[in-house]
Amino acid sequence: MNGNFSSSLKNGFDLPKKVGILYSDVKRDYFPTEDAFLTEQDAAKNAQIISDYLTRFGIESFLIPGNSDLPDKLTSIKPDMVLNLVDSVKGNEFLSSSIPGVLELLNVPYTGAGILGLSLTENKFLTKKIFQQNGIPTPHYQLFNNITDPVDSTLRYPLISKLNETHGAVEITKDSVSESEKHLRERLKYLISVYKQPVLVEEFIVGKEVSAFLLEGLNKKVYLAERIIHKQEGKYKFASFELQWLDKDVDVITYQKYEDRLLAEYVRKAFNVTDMADYGKFDIRIDDSGRYFFIDSNANPALGPKETESPIATILEMYGVNFTEILKRLILNTIRDSTGKERLPVTDEASEEI
Repeated sequence: MNGNFSSSLKNGFDLPKKVGILYSDVKRDYFPTEDAFLTEQDAAKNAQIISDYLTRFGIESFLIPGNSDLPDKLTSIKPDMVLNLVDSVKGNEFLSSSIPGVLELLNVPYTGAGILGLSLTENKFLTKKIFQQNGIPTPHYQLFNNITDPVDSTLRYPLISKLNETHGAVEITKDSVSESEKHLRERLKYLISVYKQPVLVEEFIVGKEVSAFLLEGLNKKVYLAERIIHKQEGKYKFASFELQWLDKDVDVITYQKYEDRLLAEYVRKAFNVTDMADYGKFDIRIDDSGRYFFIDSNANPALGPKETESPIATILEMYGVNFTEILKRLILNTIRDSTGKERLPVTDEASEEI
């Protein structure tokens, strides 16, 4: 592991002595499908890996599942702060926003987005509305609550169907892209009946895909990487569920640096208007004309070192930021905010030194 912590952070902030690591309480019967369960089955394991890092820093950590026992455990342990890694409650991602609600009531400092930020990220339709209102480009889209809803005549095929309240590429398969209304109706019928939630349908953007991470330190630093897919699945190329979760080839998806100041500014704006905090992730498609289209956003994206195949660690390491530094920034942000001290002014070229 590169780098280590001293007993205090710069700018006069002491390290926390006790940190809670909150993670999703995962049981198979919480999830409608095996695929949905698969995306979270390692939640406790990944939390333990992060706990091991904190132990090396001299921080005592406690693993706490995000369930109904959470208030009692927090009251008993009395952590100085918590890392909030909870992606779902009882298998429902939209309930994850209840976790910061509990933490706010108990006055426990925590990493990541608050109630509003998590609520927005778990509703792709609302996020797109906010993007539209703020000039952030996104494909034309429509929300379907029922399979009989008429298709907006302005939408142009091919169209891709996405679960409105579920992330992790669940049901993003080679069968997700429709070239006709008949196929679209079949897809809607399956998704709505199985997952019991609305479906977001948007125009599929043929072209490249970029993953963007924003990590707050002394400023809001954006890290961009083009996602390179080395295995073609069907007519359209994108990071399907199969490639991300089932394919055992570790090199099936790789990344290379992508730099563009305009896109970085879009990412900063998207981060702000969706009320994210500390860190966030956005997926952007780039068409043949070089136009950007924001297709997904995640507050509190999956956090873990490179050995867990976490995209945030993989991409930031390309820029010389290892997982130790990521944890350092998250902890410093939380300590600084909990003391009420203001962060330094945000500038594009400000140093990322902490």
